[in-house]
Amino acid sequence: MSGVRILVVQPSRSDPPGALGDWLAGAGAELDVVLPAENSLPGLEDYDALVVLGGEMGAYDDAEFPWLADVRRMLSAAVSKNMPVLAICLGAQLLAAATGGQVREIKNGPEVGTLLVAKRDVAAEDPLLGPLPLTPDVVQFHSDEFSLPPSAQLLASSPKCDNQAFRLGECVYGLQFHIETSPEVVLEWARMSPEMAATARPGQLDPEHLAEFHADLAETWQPVAERFVRIAATPPEERKASRFLPLA
Repeated sequence: MSGVRILVVQPSRSDPPGALGDWLAGAGAELDVVLPAENSLPGLEDYDALVVLGGEMGAYDDAEFPWLADVRRMLSAAVSKNMPVLAICLGAQLLAAATGGQVREIKNGPEVGTLLVAKRDVAAEDPLLGPLPLTPDVVQFHSDEFSLPPSAQLLASSPKCDNQAFRLGECVYGLQFHIETSPEVVLEWARMSPEMAATARPGQLDPEHLAEFHADLAETWQPVAERFVRIAATPPEERKASRFLPLA
């Protein structure tokens, strides 16, 4: 699926595109990665899809990170254009905030570790997440959560945070969890945020466990990245909120 151009917004150097970037590129997409703290955000007119990654800042920390407002505006514009979007962790929180949801601190403390989320029944026919296992592996490392924007379809939940994955319209997705990480990235997050890391279950942040876990993560989520590129390559008039997409 060559010719698909994806803009990747990376809010923090601590959360690079990583494996997700490799999977998207391997599926034929051309990626432009922009760090809004260092460079102005480009317009969306030259792109087929948008990915927004995570970061250590909060979704409303505009006073310290004024470019957050620009990312929220870009997400709102992408939704209005019916552009495929994949927003991860902070990205999902910014997407929720930009479209009528709210972001708040998790009442029972951070959600951290190599965990599972549970697909909702309605996700079975979703074009992006439908073929996933019922309880796919994910990485969690967050202390905030979001409420669903109006008209959003909830696709996955966890015991600690009800809203783990949602879709707006036909092709805009927010994922509270991470799929793009490597063991080294997670270990660096743990070093940067020791109090949050201490809330993970024993052994979940051990290097050997993380290496084994990320092999399973790739097996589960690489096909999702490939489907996202397929969605981006599909003309808007041919997209439907069903797993049965054209294969071209």
